[in-house]
Amino acid sequence: MPEPTLQSCRALVTGAGRGLGRGIAAAFAAAGAETVLVSRSEDELAAATAEIAAAGGSASWRTCDVTDVAAVAGLVAELPAFDILVNNAGTNAPQPFCEVEPETFDRLVELNLRAAFFTTQAVTRRMIETGEGGAIVNVSSQMGHVGAPNRTVYCATKHALEGLTKALAVELAPHRIRVNSVAPSYVATAMTEPYFADEAFRADVLGRIPLGRLGSVEEVASAVVHLASPDAAFITGTSLLVDGGYTAQ
Repeated sequence: MPEPTLQSCRALVTGAGRGLGRGIAAAFAAAGAETVLVSRSEDELAAATAEIAAAGGSASWRTCDVTDVAAVAGLVAELPAFDILVNNAGTNAPQPFCEVEPETFDRLVELNLRAAFFTTQAVTRRMIETGEGGAIVNVSSQMGHVGAPNRTVYCATKHALEGLTKALAVELAPHRIRVNSVAPSYVATAMTEPYFADEAFRADVLGRIPLGRLGSVEEVASAVVHLASPDAAFITGTSLLVDGGYTAQ
């Protein structure tokens, strides 16, 4: 875990009940931030928050469906303003392009892009009101930089998230709000575990990563904390690839 650098900061992490979001929330708490975990699963949030408290961190949780714009706005309005937002909630549903149904398209766009857009809008409005600036980190993907079979919708949403990151960085810079993304390669999480049960798929993935292994939740979380911290005070509008060299080829 990173050395404490974020005392007196308040961080909001979406999709924080499991996987990357849970690890990111733990890393922010370990760095000294008062962290609020958000997802739809009360049991997962309670367990994650208890783990953070046991490790000496400061955290609380709220159940919220981030695709519900009104619910997110209400949540942000009832809490003290945040200094940091991490848009981590997301999903994938690999399918051949010709088999993608409108429902699948809409579901991925709604969670991976629309939810991040309007959650950022709600949090940013409060940041601007306080005049204290802030940092936003969007959890993108290496697939926001390249293409891959059976991932047309996922790639489209992550490329769009990368574009949103750049546009927001330019527009919000006068308010001292920095906006960046972290783009991980394949990481072993609950979402990706079923894919890696296929040995052929696992071998193919590892063959495409020059470092020859999957990334870890802790490695991605460390990158997110870095971009949100004062150490990255002159970094905005960029995407930090945590991909083991996947996109270098």
